[in-house]
Amino acid sequence: MQTVGVDLAAEPAKTAVATVVWEGGTATVRELRLGATDREVVNAVTAADRSGIDAPFGWPDAFVDFVAAHHRLEYSRERALSSRSGRLPLVRRLTDRIVHAETGIVPLSVSADLIAHVALRCAGLLAELEAVGVDVDRVDGAVVEVYPAAALRGWDLPFKGYKSTKNREVRAASVAALEQALPELDLGGFRDLCITSDDAFDAVVAGLAARAAALGRTTRPDATQRAVAVREGWIHVPLCGIRELL
Repeated sequence: MQTVGVDLAAEPAKTAVATVVWEGGTATVRELRLGATDREVVNAVTAADRSGIDAPFGWPDAFVDFVAAHHRLEYSRERALSSRSGRLPLVRRLTDRIVHAETGIVPLSVSADLIAHVALRCAGLLAELEAVGVDVDRVDGAVVEVYPAAALRGWDLPFKGYKSTKNREVRAASVAALEQALPELDLGGFRDLCITSDDAFDAVVAGLAARAAALGRTTRPDATQRAVAVREGWIHVPLCGIRELL
């Protein structure tokens, strides 16, 4: 099996793509690149059995409805927009709230944080993938939404402090912890890149999370939640131990 992890950024310069090959009880990072263009992401995903992208696949239903009504010059006083709690349904998707409740980690808001630019690029990528025949169902598709920090936390690995160019030592410790937890993981010649770049490291983790999704070992929405998740997107958080990926 071959999985792909994509740490998506608004521009190619900080976009990383990792290809992980699973065979013979090992996981080998076959390719890891920074500066990936849309075409390179599409090519990697189409060649994989399952892929994980670290980016929101959609926007909150309430946000979409609110913006559409506002655009139509329809004003409503039903929402208490003067407070954070009143605005919460507009800035947090169902999956964001579930991940927060289960892990204590708050995903960035697709409608209120800088990740909105990433989501726009992701929407374009999903359109390109759909055009070449890739199943882009936002819950059960061949490409799934993943969250590296939540995956690391679920595997009892360090998930804080490595997301900075200044935190090379912290990131080196994170890479070492991942290797210790999964000795069968072969980073090969890309180990230094994972230490140098948090984007590269996250792409590898996204590739591992994609494996969990391929094995059916990630969080799943129930029937009621799925009706929302197919529009808003669904974060696949691994439910298995990291060694169970093998």
